[in-house]
Amino acid sequence: MSHPRPASPTGPARPTPDFLTMWRDLAPLGRHATSGGYRRYAWGGADRECRAWFREQAELRDLAYEVDRNGNQWAWYGVRGWAEAGPGEAVVTGSHLDSVPDGGAFDGPLGVVSAFAALDRLLARGAVPTRPLALVNFGDEEGARFGLACVGSRLATGRLTPADAALLRDADGITLPAAMEAAGYDPDTLGPDPDRLSRIGAFVELHVEQGRSLDLTGDPVGIAGSIWPHGRWRYDFHGEANHAGTTRLGDRRDPMLTYAGTVLEARREAELAGAVATFGKVAVEPNGVNAIPSLVRGWLDSRAPDQASLDAVTSAVEAAARTRAARDGISLDVVRESFTPVVEFHRALGAELGRILDAPGMPPVPVLGTGAGHDAGILADSVPAAMLFVRNPTGVSHSPAEHAAEDDCLAGVEALTDVLEGLACV
Repeated sequence: MSHPRPASPTGPARPTPDFLTMWRDLAPLGRHATSGGYRRYAWGGADRECRAWFREQAELRDLAYEVDRNGNQWAWYGVRGWAEAGPGEAVVTGSHLDSVPDGGAFDGPLGVVSAFAALDRLLARGAVPTRPLALVNFGDEEGARFGLACVGSRLATGRLTPADAALLRDADGITLPAAMEAAGYDPDTLGPDPDRLSRIGAFVELHVEQGRSLDLTGDPVGIAGSIWPHGRWRYDFHGEANHAGTTRLGDRRDPMLTYAGTVLEARREAELAGAVATFGKVAVEPNGVNAIPSLVRGWLDSRAPDQASLDAVTSAVEAAARTRAARDGISLDVVRESFTPVVEFHRALGAELGRILDAPGMPPVPVLGTGAGHDAGILADSVPAAMLFVRNPTGVSHSPAEHAAEDDCLAGVEALTDVLEGLACV
């Protein structure tokens, strides 16, 4: 665990890079040459480079840098570390730097880079924070390596126990503790961090919008109202392996047919409920071109505006899958691997963000719901949490095509600066 460096009460004496320079410097880290997407997986080489970048930015600004017991990185202004902040005193902003496989540049990093840029702008205005400020990079938010999202924030809040964390393995069989240790961190410290969380009076995460709501309204920035309930279900379709060229169609017990029918049913049920449902990952055994599969394992991700709609979709998909499986001679196991109920962000904090950002004579900043999970959603049960969204003109995310215009990114930085001034400089 790192020891914090003293924070300067007046900010750094030397020039610090602006938003565009930081964005340019971070952009090459973990970018795949062929796909153009990012492969910044928790505790791997590219992730370690990103973490080194975060520490460098903190030290350039003479912020007190530290790593908490769960591997989350913190940079404090105005105090030497979290223990010097009083209960409910600190204002915190940040996001994450890891990515999904071949993910985009903005999901996560936009919030971290904007946090440093907003602090710089705040001090350049001559604003004097009267509350401790912290910037944070939460570890393993995407869950791309170990299969569980928001690991760093889940551990901090106690929603993931150290025992369960120790069971997480990547595709090569490497456990989460082993990966952390190989990256230079002590996995024996994993666990809830209530003392640190008790110091946080407001957490505001800026994030690129994962959808087109702001593009449709013409607003560069919005405020999150809630996160839809969502979950992941694993469907195991067990059939009978056989020869693809010699087995009559009528003699087959082909789980791929049952799986395909289930995929189509998921789309139909989601449309009926105003929800979303996606089979985005599949594993096939024995996975041969000339072999009828013995097993098709598919993962369903489903999200909806409310719990009743989500229950309706997932129940209907499972019922349809079981009906089709019985007809096809297939056995089916369904396991819910994760679930997150609806998250309502802190109403008073959200209202305060609206008060800060709403301009006289202009329409109010829009309040949006989202189907994507975030560290802010995990923290919402433990600290007052809110989110800002920056316009995404295509709505594409988790893809190399993810994008936000430069002007909108800078508008996001300006909005976050206003928020930090309104929350921490009063």
